[in-house]
Amino acid sequence: MKYLLLSVSFAFLIACNHKTDTYSELGNNGWLKGSDEEKMEEIAHQLGGFSRTMVEVSYRYSELYWAGEDQNWKYAEHQLEHLVEALEDGLTRRPVRATSSKDFLEKTVPSVEEAIASEDKAVFDEGFRTLTLGCNVCHAKEGEGFIRIQKPLVRSSPVRF
Repeated sequence: MKYLLLSVSFAFLIACNHKTDTYSELGNNGWLKGSDEEKMEEIAHQLGGFSRTMVEVSYRYSELYWAGEDQNWKYAEHQLEHLVEALEDGLTRRPVRATSSKDFLEKTVPSVEEAIASEDKAVFDEGFRTLTLGCNVCHAKEGEGFIRIQKPLVRSSPVRF
């Protein structure tokens, strides 16, 4: 049913947008204007720099913490997976940051994965401390040491186990 609704919605949007048959027409008639280079610059601007990546990583970090507090291990696994995905997407857009994040992705993340897999709250707590330290080390490597990460104090999400 979900896919049928999506398919119908997509077909409707295409039918309503009959004036724009190609990418270049979309760019000329819509918000994306200028030369191909100017359009690409605007798309890059709309995607944002690494700060937008960090907004999602921050959200996933908080949700991961609360998942561990609830001992909702599947949700913790889900949040770590999406935290890494957001970070990797950001690194695709800003590869200059890849060197700083290498240890984080290759060492810190696997240790947190193991902590989640243990399904032991004490082990998770230690893994989360390692994750927090890894965030702060990466920030320091990037000259952003003034951005200090700490475990969340307030739960803003309605997700509960």
